Amino acid sequence: MRKTAAAGLAVGLIAALGFAAPASASTSASAQLSVLHGIPDTPVDVYVNGELTLDDFQPGDLAGPLTLPAGDYEVALTAPDAADASTPILGPATLTLAGGGNYTAAAYLSEGGDPSLKLFQNDTATTSAGQGRLTVRHIAAAPAVDVLAGGTPVIEDLTNPNEATLNLPAGTVSASVALAGTTDPVLGPTDVPIQDGVLTIVYAWGSAEDENLALAVQTVTVSHSNPGGVPSGTAGYLAQRDATMSFIGLAAAGALAIAAAAATAVAMRRRQEARR
Repeated sequence: MRKTAAAGLAVGLIAALGFAAPASASTSASAQLSVLHGIPDTPVDVYVNGELTLDDFQPGDLAGPLTLPAGDYEVALTAPDAADASTPILGPATLTLAGGGNYTAAAYLSEGGDPSLKLFQNDTATTSAGQGRLTVRHIAAAPAVDVLAGGTPVIEDLTNPNEATLNLPAGTVSASVALAGTTDPVLGPTDVPIQDGVLTIVYAWGSAEDENLALAVQTVTVSHSNPGGVPSGTAGYLAQRDATMSFIGLAAAGALAIAAAAATAVAMRRRQEARR
């Protein structure tokens, strides 16, 4: 019989990885790992070192964070209810976790729409007192964007599957987004809160051409300015379903900006082609 996640995705991932020893592991150090499914319309089973780890992992889901022994983990994604990992739809790929590292593994679409897998290392270095950190990750099948502050680009030509990080004073920033290489905003300006001692990671995922862009948000405490904080996250379709939750704070605003810019770029390209 197929095993199912009896107590949620995170619990299932913890249990499975607890028995799936890394191919090359150090018992003296550990790492933290979260997993984001950013491929639209494609439920998958996730295998780690040949063992079924997540059953029917849905697009937009974020599992973790988990504390794991440092080392190499072989990850493969299969169609739901596959007998084993011998015919993956993505992978196998080796994820190397270093001791003390904090990571998010993202399954996503390349700019050209091909299923891909990338391991991101989350920047958990302590921020200066009174500062927060923003990381924007572009993992959508969509073109590049610039992020503007006061009309000046502060993040330029952000392309899939890259990221950009800013350390900013806690407070509110007026930000807008333009197509790469331009300064005419396609969204904003928008007032965005920056949280003291918190890394906010914004993922734009999905496909602009297929009009299924979505948001995923992950937050990680990076300093002692917020004692007792732990890494946490929300993701994908949850942000679409709940407008109140999805547009709270910096993460939703940033991801929405990228999604809007990408969709606008695709629409502009289609209009140009139609005129030819």
